[in-house]
Amino acid sequence: MNREYHKWWSERLRRDMELLVFGHAGAKVLVFPTRRGRFYEYENMGMIKTLQDKIAKGHLQLYCVDSVDEESFYCDWTHPSGRIQRHIAFEDYILNEVLPFMNHKNPHDCVIAHGSSLGAFHAVNIALRHPQLFKKLVAFSGRYDLTLAVECFYDLLDGFYNDDVYFHTPSHFLPNLDCNLYLSHLRGMDITLTIGNEDPFLQNNQQLSSILSHKGINHQFVIWDGRAHSASYWRRMAAIYI
Repeated sequence: MNREYHKWWSERLRRDMELLVFGHAGAKVLVFPTRRGRFYEYENMGMIKTLQDKIAKGHLQLYCVDSVDEESFYCDWTHPSGRIQRHIAFEDYILNEVLPFMNHKNPHDCVIAHGSSLGAFHAVNIALRHPQLFKKLVAFSGRYDLTLAVECFYDLLDGFYNDDVYFHTPSHFLPNLDCNLYLSHLRGMDITLTIGNEDPFLQNNQQLSSILSHKGINHQFVIWDGRAHSASYWRRMAAIYI
């Protein structure tokens, strides 16, 4: 199975960024790591092994990117306005550096956004904000409103709210979408959301699913038993949904 390591200086983030590529052909999967995760996390969790048959046969090609969570949502010493700006710069890096890199390497027309935990937020946020760029979205155990405080999980923006936060919170901006072209792209996307029935963000997932349904956006919303928030569950999910 083809495995490649890539690193380059990102002008948008003003730092080196790394990623791993697995596979030689097929649908391109943009993989975001979990909270504070690194580009090698997906491989370390055994997810590549789970998908190795599809990868080796040329059905899937995975692009596992790094995160800047420590510089954005988890940078506690920075004002929340700076945290969301750093996240926006990260999205800019994905849109204008990683996706062109993927398209240059592989002309396949299917791009899949995928992630687990906070990686699921990144996948859902970018796919729902830019649906013309993605054909499929697969998100496991996600939290789609970072301003929520649930159990030990705190509001990652400390009560701060502005337009940037609004437009990067799927459960906030989706209800007000009324552009037919935008909605047609969303309605054409293959969307799968999974969550455990004991996950603290079950209600947030149910809310997002309800919003999607209200907008006529077909999707698969699957509730697993237990908290279902670990690599052992995500490997089983990946084998089914990716």
